[in-house]
Amino acid sequence: MQEVAPGLFVHVGAIALMDATNEGGIANLGFVVGDDAVAVIDSGGSLRQGRRLLAAIRSRTEKPVRYVINTHMHPDHVFGNSAFSDTTTMIVGHRNLARALAARGEFYRDNFRRSMGDDLIAPSRIMTPQLPVENEQILDLGNRRLRVRAWPAAHTDNDLTVFDEATATLFAGDLVVVQHVPVLDGSLRGWLAVLGQLATLPAARVVPGHGPVGPMSEALPPVQRYLDVLAADLRRMIRDGIPIGAAAQKAARSESGHWQLFEEYNARNATAGFAELEWE
Repeated sequence: MQEVAPGLFVHVGAIALMDATNEGGIANLGFVVGDDAVAVIDSGGSLRQGRRLLAAIRSRTEKPVRYVINTHMHPDHVFGNSAFSDTTTMIVGHRNLARALAARGEFYRDNFRRSMGDDLIAPSRIMTPQLPVENEQILDLGNRRLRVRAWPAAHTDNDLTVFDEATATLFAGDLVVVQHVPVLDGSLRGWLAVLGQLATLPAARVVPGHGPVGPMSEALPPVQRYLDVLAADLRRMIRDGIPIGAAAQKAARSESGHWQLFEEYNARNATAGFAELEWE
């Protein structure tokens, strides 16, 4: 963990797919320490990683972990939740998170059991949030306020951001990524709209869902550009009658040199975006 601002610690995950080698440790994780308590932002891709996160917290403070905030449903952000399954810790998530985990949680577990092994994934329980966020929620850690905000469908339909008022730091989840190609699992049009709103927040620093921590002003434009190019390419191909399979291979190809894991995700993004935009 690196202390990127006073009382605010971040672990930057590997830019990679989840596998047994990295033990699911691909997402950025963080915690914030107030006068009275600690809040965790995302818990990691396995119970083992969640336990290491808890050990890192305990090496710095004995204050109770009051909240584990999940920025969205993807396994690399939530599979470590069960490391914090004592009665004093509350799981916080978007109002849609419980439904999304109910729909996909066991599929995620079965899928990653095969690729990562039972010893890593079997103990990682799917935990339903006890505090659903409808719009915005203030969490006070003791003279340390976190502003937790639920967004409309964008990267997923259950994205949360966490703004630490004391340091003007935004934990953006996968709404903002650096180096790692954006991954569309919600709404392309919605994501573009949300980016416009994120740009108005008073955040000096952003902790992206993946990639290094840095200035908000530098992290947003590449994500905006990629999604703009993807949307423009898809709209043109839809207008020209190009079928979805061909569009998936061609859309946003000009962006390939700017992102890691482009080949792993871009065709999937294009397929999802095509299905959305063809009904405009």
